[in-house]
Amino acid sequence: YNSNRYTSNQFIQIPTDQLFYSGIRLLQCQESLGGVVHDILITPNQLDFMSIYYQQPGNPLTEWIVPEGEYFMMGDNRDNSADSRYWGFVPEQNLVGKAIVIWMSFEKQEYQWPTGVRLSRIGRIH
Repeated sequence: YNSNRYTSNQFIQIPTDQLFYSGIRLLQCQESLGGVVHDILITPNQLDFMSIYYQQPGNPLTEWIVPEGEYFMMGDNRDNSADSRYWGFVPEQNLVGKAIVIWMSFEKQEYQWPTGVRLSRIGRIH
């Protein structure tokens, strides 16, 4: 093989132009929310634990209507986040601030210590 085209995670050779997570090839897609296009990664065959979703009375299991004065919280890694889908909404009086700056961002592989700092992300204001 051409060593310039591959990186190693000590167990398998991974082509540098392909995305993997825990040895599973990720799907790179785009979705549009409110007219804004976002790049997303999907872990194929990832089980979603819908059986423990918060079910709002009167709504189907995977649909929620956010009540006035409350917020739906979604984790930044939505395929692996325990968020409002599981525990419901957050009352506005429980919000104490807004995240606007990235303080720290590490390069790391799952189940390993960070291998570096992603300096290009630190200090970005949203």
